[in-house]
Amino acid sequence: MNSPASVPPEELRLAKARDVLQVLWQGARAELGAEYLRVESPSAEVKGHGPGDARLVSGKRGVTIEGLEQVGNYAVKISFNDGHRTGIYTWEYLKTLADEFEERWAAYERDLSAAGLGRDKAGPVVLRRDLR
Repeated sequence: MNSPASVPPEELRLAKARDVLQVLWQGARAELGAEYLRVESPSAEVKGHGPGDARLVSGKRGVTIEGLEQVGNYAVKISFNDGHRTGIYTWEYLKTLADEFEERWAAYERDLSAAGLGRDKAGPVVLRRDLR
């Protein structure tokens, strides 16, 4: 039996401004901002290649979504206007991002502050483990 998180969403809709992805799962709705999706990308560029390799991505406040491409029956590939195109967001990961938004966003803002970085200007690469 598939868990609800592994079931494809009923709908993915990109807002007109291309800054929000609306996701509808079996009656539950989430609105995921492009900036949030970009800084939480499951790509190796963001998550790294192993435990403790996650990088802090700064300067993405104005990022928008250029395109969505379904990957099989398990994920969507999101392309952003900053050239990032390598993250494949499984249905389960999208649901996790929706469910954990408040905690993840608060941790992201804390990490930016600790690194002396911000949402408006890209800064140097910082490993998130070095901020703990």
